[in-house]
This record gives sequence, structure tokens and C-alpha cells, in this order.
Amino acid sequence: MVKTIHIIDGQANKNNGKLNIHPFWICAALTLATIAVFYRVWTYNFVNYDDPVYVYQNPNIQAGITLKAIKWAFTTYDYPYFWHPLTWLSHMRDWQLYGAKPAGHHLTNLIFHIANTLLLFIVLKQMTGALWQSAFVAALFALHPLHVEAVAWVYARKDVLSTFFWLLTMWAYVRFVGRPKVANYLLVVIFFALGLMSKPMVVTLPFVLLLLDYWPLNRLNTKRSLLHLLIEKFPLFILGLASCIVTFINQKKIGAMRMGESYDFLVRLANAFISYLQYIVKMIWPVRLAVFYPHPGQNVSILNAVISAVLLLAVTIVILRFAKERRYLVTGWLWYLATLIPVIGFVQVGNQAMADRYSYITLTGLFIIVAWGLPELLTKWTSASSVEPRYRKVAIQVSSFIVLSALAVQAHLQQQYWKDSMTLFQHALEVTNDNYVAYTRIGDILLEQNKFDEAISLYEKAIQITPYLVELRINLGMALAKSGKFAEAAKEYEKILLAEPQNAFAHNNFGLILTRQGKFDEAIEHFNLAIRIAPDYTAARNNLNLTLAKKQKLQNKNSEKTKKEFLFNP
Repeated sequence: MVKTIHIIDGQANKNNGKLNIHPFWICAALTLATIAVFYRVWTYNFVNYDDPVYVYQNPNIQAGITLKAIKWAFTTYDYPYFWHPLTWLSHMRDWQLYGAKPAGHHLTNLIFHIANTLLLFIVLKQMTGALWQSAFVAALFALHPLHVEAVAWVYARKDVLSTFFWLLTMWAYVRFVGRPKVANYLLVVIFFALGLMSKPMVVTLPFVLLLLDYWPLNRLNTKRSLLHLLIEKFPLFILGLASCIVTFINQKKIGAMRMGESYDFLVRLANAFISYLQYIVKMIWPVRLAVFYPHPGQNVSILNAVISAVLLLAVTIVILRFAKERRYLVTGWLWYLATLIPVIGFVQVGNQAMADRYSYITLTGLFIIVAWGLPELLTKWTSASSVEPRYRKVAIQVSSFIVLSALAVQAHLQQQYWKDSMTLFQHALEVTNDNYVAYTRIGDILLEQNKFDEAISLYEKAIQITPYLVELRINLGMALAKSGKFAEAAKEYEKILLAEPQNAFAHNNFGLILTRQGKFDEAIEHFNLAIRIAPDYTAARNNLNLTLAKKQKLQNKNSEKTKKEFLFNP
């Protein structure tokens, strides 16, 4: 434990001299409360949205941790568009331990969530000396319904894992502040680097460390101290910049930003302002949560965006007005604003307007404002009302218990939607509009059940909403082919390849359809194109070999038939 003087708003904080419970028991309570809310997650299945590519249909993950697998984890920039080798390695380790059983994969997420909760409590207590405020922030973090997605979705491993290293970096930084040695600073750099290797969103952490210098560490008081602190964090900023450059180049190369580029900057800016406010609204009133929130695109409300921007600006001005007296307001508010920048949509990656998992670390800033601000407000209100001090304390305790209990109940209800894919996406359809992802994933389920007409209907609904997404037409083409409507399926793939002639997956599927139609030469041409585009496409190579064999067999059969006809008809 680092021995530092804890200063809050210029006054030494000793929990008002009423430290009557050991932090161990608070850690135990936080652990038990988190388990009580989330214990069902290890009975849930994988979901058919990103879990396949991350775990149960990924041969690289299923190979376990080997030298070849480690090399792949550190060099791949496949579908997820991010360089996060530690996330891949964690999934590999889980597959070695649990195989295809989803319980263990969910359990790992839950363990990380509990560890993050305890780390947050310990670090805040270490920095501020405020036992109960730190415990309340940790409890909000543990039990908030917006954090259900990060815990209950195996795909969201990178969120709980990166936050784990984020908080370890904060812990190491406080240790360095208390004992400014090179070894302690190297620990900060190492944990930060591990965080970046789990998810690039950690890139904003050096700025958060500067905020912690302002409050509660009180190291930022003059221009000279600011310059010193910036130089101190220079290696961290360099690491973060390198991560940003690699991520940007890769996403540009793979085409992850193609969807975002179809929106002009005004649309992206408008959605960002609305999302900033929406996260706050959902923090206060966490209902109608969904696995996917469709981006409004050109239909975004400029009026709502302007109102959101004005409200955000007004809050910022008020907070800066009270910056000297209540430094925690500045740290909490800027923590929230800054940590959302990589995912708020200024540079659009993917098709979502926002995502619950993006709030996993960002809401901590707002939780700090609540934990330190509400007791102060209640104290002032009760003082003005001549309420006795003991009743003030009771009021704070009762209100805290009510808030945490309500959040725990709502989180428990929310996590039940994650028990299987059908439940998850049916709920998404109920709480969102024009959710083409939900239509598509339910269509996938129906397709596996051989309910072809129902699946085709849902795919067509998804295409009506977003006709420019090639992936949706690929799904429709697959459904038409499986239902035996080869001519219609062929037309869909012709449209797909007209839009994306370098789509190896579409070439492979089109080849399969042509094979079923007996058009072997055309099928072979498309399989060859698929292999030329993606040389490691094993399925396309297998399909090519099978089609060549069928063609040869048919040629041999026709040759034998011709020979017999000649013999009997001289």
C-alpha cells in the first residue's frame, strides 16, 4: 500500500474519523452482490453475434495457446478490425480449459468484472482515503445495468480485460506517485501497454491520469507542474499514438470505416452529441437497453443534437465554475467526455449509434460525481432544514441503499435477455426501431431450423432498412439457396459481386449455387477467384476440388454413354 496524504478539496480526509469497518468486508460485500446479480450468466449460451468469429467458429482460437497461435494473435487484423492479441489469447486459454462449453467463457468475464470492481474500490480508497464514497462508486460500477453487456457477452471480453489493465495502471501510477522510482514507472508503462493490447480504447488513459493529478492527487497546481506532468507521461502518449495509428490504418485498409464514410461529418457529429446525452440518460434511467442500437444515419435529428450539445456545454460551464471548490466535478466530467471520444462516432467504425459496453469504463467519471456530490448536496439541504446530523447520515445511507437495490434488480432482469440469441434479439426488436441486425440474427436462427420462408422474410426486412450492406444480401442468398431457389439466389449473388467484386465469400457461395445448377465451369471460375482473393480460404479450395471431381465424373459418364451408343448404332 502506498503511503500518501489523501487530500480532497484542500482538506485532509479521514472519513470524518468514523472508519468503523475494514475494507476487506466491503470487498466481500461487493463480491457477493455482484455474484447475486450475475450468477446466472454461466448457464447461458453463446450468442450468434460476434461470438462465432471470436470463439466457437474460430479455428485459431480452438487450437489453444501454441507458438503458431501466439504468432497469429499478434499479427492478425481479421474481422474485428482491432489489434488486441491479449484478448485473443484469453479466448484461446478459455477454449483450452472449457472447450465449446459456454459456461466457462461466461465465468471468465464475470471473474474479470468482480476483479475490476474490487480494483476500482481499492484504487479510489488509496487515492482519496474516502472509504464510503469509493465503495459507492465501486458498487455502481458492479451493479449498473449498462454494464450487463460487458459481463454477459463473451465477445465483450476485451472490455472487461482492458479495464482490468486500465485499473492496474491506475494502481501502479498511485504507487509511482508515492514512490517515484524507475521500476514503479515501468510498471505503469507495462500495464498500460497490456491494456492497449486488450482494446485500443485504453488510449485515453494518460489523459485520465492527468485528471487524477488534478484531483484527488493534487499534483497539478501550476503551469510548471502541468509541464512536468505532461513530460512524465510522454512515453504513455507515444504508446497511445502508436496504437491509434495502427488501428486507423488497419480499419481503413479492411474497410471498417466504409459505413462511417457514407455519413457526412455533420451527421456523425450530431449522433455523437445525442449519444453523449443518451449515455447519461441511460445511466440515470437504465431501461430499453439493447445489444445493438442502429445508427440513424441521415435521419438523425439535428434539433435533438443541438439541444444535447447545449446541455453538455451548460453542464461543462457550471462544472468549471465550481472547479476550485469541488475538483472532483472536473475530474469526473472530463473523464466521462474524454474516454468516450474513441467510440462516440466522430470517426465512425461499424453501424451502431452507441453501445452499452462502451460505457463500461466511461461511466466511472459520472459515478465519482454522484458519490462525492450527492452527500454534499444532502448535507447542505438537511443543514438548511435544521435536520440533526445523525438523520443526515441515515438519509444518505437509505438513499444509497435504494439506488443500489434498484440498479441490482434491473441489472438482474437485463442479464436474463442474454440467455440465448433468440431472446436477446427479440428484446432488441421490442426496444429499438429498424433494427436490421436483430432481424438478421433471428433470420440466422430460423435458417438453422430450416424455416426458410420465415428466414427469407426477415432478411428482406433487414435489406429494406439497409440496402447498401452487402452482408445482408449474402445472408439472403444463402437462405434462397438452402430453400432450393437457386435461380433467385444466383441473382442475389450477381448483385453482390457487382457491388463488391473482391468479396471472396460471395464468390465461394455463388460457386456452390452454380454447382447445384450443374454449371461446373462457371462454378470453378468463381472458386478460383475466391482463392485468388483469399489464398487461405480453405472452404473455397475444398469446394473447388469437389466441383472438379464432379465435373470429371460427369465427363467420364458421358464418354461411356457415347461409346455405348456408337456400339449399338453403327
